[in-house]
Amino acid sequence: ISGYSLVIQARDSGTPPLSSSVTVNVDISDVNDNSPVFTPANYTAVIQENKPVGTSILQLVVTDKDSFHNGPPFTFTILTGNEEEEFTLDPHGVLRSAVIFKHMVATEYVLCVQAKDSGKPQQVSHAYVQVRVIEESIHKPTAIPLEIFIVTMEDDFPGGVIGKIHATDQDVYDVLTYTLKSEQKSLFKVNSHDGKIIALGGLDNGKYVLNVSVSDGRFQVPIDVVVHVEQLLQEMLQNTVTIRFENVSPEDFVGLHMHGFRRTLRNAVLSQKQDSLHIISIQPVAGSSQLDMLFVVQMHNGGFYKPAYLIQKLTNARRHLENVIRISAILEKNCSGLDCQEQHCEQSLSIDSHSLMTYSTARISFVCPRFYRNVRCMC
Repeated sequence: ISGYSLVIQARDSGTPPLSSSVTVNVDISDVNDNSPVFTPANYTAVIQENKPVGTSILQLVVTDKDSFHNGPPFTFTILTGNEEEEFTLDPHGVLRSAVIFKHMVATEYVLCVQAKDSGKPQQVSHAYVQVRVIEESIHKPTAIPLEIFIVTMEDDFPGGVIGKIHATDQDVYDVLTYTLKSEQKSLFKVNSHDGKIIALGGLDNGKYVLNVSVSDGRFQVPIDVVVHVEQLLQEMLQNTVTIRFENVSPEDFVGLHMHGFRRTLRNAVLSQKQDSLHIISIQPVAGSSQLDMLFVVQMHNGGFYKPAYLIQKLTNARRHLENVIRISAILEKNCSGLDCQEQHCEQSLSIDSHSLMTYSTARISFVCPRFYRNVRCMC
């Protein structure tokens, strides 16, 4: 407890008694009575042979229960095990290589390291670090090609994470890093540590082929990443049809069913080969395991088929569609709970183009705007 706040009252013996109060703050000053603590108490680390001088091996983590002026910054020192000066320890507690290690020369080093706090008098703690030298990589990384579909409202794409590259390496201790060719960095970025792909705002309609690679420090492997960007027209929202699926998550739909269902759906509703089917959005139904998919069909001349026509086509082909995935309902109007009696139920659909949903799997990612459905009774 770093302090106390006391309210003290003095009361006299008169009639009636009178009193006054005063607040007394008591601060507890810290003395340096706690040593630094290593977490964990001892360390094990590995470094591959032939890594360049200055390679980071380990980050020491030290805490101190004393107040800040008796704790950090800490002073780090290697006490024993570094007689040949193979290692350096920087002021931040990062252990680095000072030579190029060879597995045939030595396979293991044991260092005793010290952390000293900033108090007076100073307190110290020790930990042991076991460093193993392993052979350099012998296996190339492997990565799964990624295809990304982005649906956005006319020139209104806000940017964000649109997918993640999945890569592995059979060398247990390899650390993978991801890079993107420099000329594409004005539109996209790739997180070098985890492979997440980030799109910047204002993407134009079209197809982008990204030049991405993954490296284990020795081998560099290219990865096929293709991004399709489709911009919605406002007219599309007035001609959408919703298919509601039963017991499927967005990620399972994207990864397992979307390609097959799109192909089956095209065969069911397209009147001519030149017509095009657009999936506008997919979104879980709140409080259920159902999933809504919004789509629209554009005629080759630029117009759109009316929802009533599409629903008739879907109803006739429903059994065939359910060979791919179970359908709960085909919706044009969603007036559940509204009793319009003799009036007409009207549905309006709104898109929040700045609220993007990203459904990502190892092979395919689908990015779409959140949508809202509103219904009301009309004369």
